[in-house]
Amino acid sequence: MLRRNFLAASLGTMAVGVGAGLDLGPVQPRGQLFTGATLAFGTTVTVSLIHDDARQAEAAISDALDQASQVDRLMSIYSPASQVFQLNRDGVLARAHPHLLEVLRHAHALSETTQGAFDITVQPLWQAFRAAVDKQALPTREQRLDAGSRVGWLGVSVDEGTVRLRKKGAAITLNGLAQGYAADLAMAAVRARGIDHALLNTGEFSARGNNGALQPWTLGVLDPRDTDALAAVFTVDGRCVATSGDYASAFTPDFVHHHIFNPATGASPPELASVTVLAPSALQADGLSTAFMVMGARKAHALAARLAGVDVMTINKRGVIWKSPTFPLAPEHKNKAATSA
Repeated sequence: MLRRNFLAASLGTMAVGVGAGLDLGPVQPRGQLFTGATLAFGTTVTVSLIHDDARQAEAAISDALDQASQVDRLMSIYSPASQVFQLNRDGVLARAHPHLLEVLRHAHALSETTQGAFDITVQPLWQAFRAAVDKQALPTREQRLDAGSRVGWLGVSVDEGTVRLRKKGAAITLNGLAQGYAADLAMAAVRARGIDHALLNTGEFSARGNNGALQPWTLGVLDPRDTDALAAVFTVDGRCVATSGDYASAFTPDFVHHHIFNPATGASPPELASVTVLAPSALQADGLSTAFMVMGARKAHALAARLAGVDVMTINKRGVIWKSPTFPLAPEHKNKAATSA
């Protein structure tokens, strides 16, 4: 799936990577800026870091991009060589890679935590909509019911490295987790090279240190209805960031039908246009942003308040912004977001 970008990033005077850039004014960098990029997950994965040793920086970028590419190769729903593709094709996968097992473990735990709002088995619903939209239609009621009958997170079992899909015709998608997991692995690779200041964009963001101007990395959330504008600007305080939105892969121009599905109804959730999550890991942020879209604003904010190190900002389809009390908005944007709905 090709993903639309949600966030804008800034490195002092140099805007990078996604959507619109932010100009923070003239600054004097500390260390050199090094960047690298590759294609993965249907988007451009970028690594930006500040360091004073070119050889070490280039090695860190190579390691980070290799990690992201490996996750993409394992978890693509399109590549016949990927383990997820093989699982969906055969209904069983022996000797699953440890990376895949870790992501499946997290998916199971998140489904439990969100009472099924997060569900990796919604892929048949996406397939039904994609096939219908390709014919300039929407799935019939019968087609939706058929696809929905194959959905259910409890139908994925893992036993000693073998993964099974219990329902005939079931299929999984890890598009709500794989990019976050890749960001975590890529950041670990960068830090293993002794580099403390980096911003990684795999479609989700992981940031450490500062932007070379002794300022925190700064991100902007794109307006879900005007992707040339920013809905909010915030600083990244060592946590990871993910955004999900109804505009990422919309099936209809009114955004009523899009790539995120409520597993209980088979329809796209009607309330929210976008959700941005800050969390200790990119894997956690990635999964929660999808789950919160399904749960709706009130339940999302209530759950975020119970999770350590998690902040959330929701934007509903009327453009109303609601942020958790400790969401780190930049000062000039604090008056634009309510703390309650």
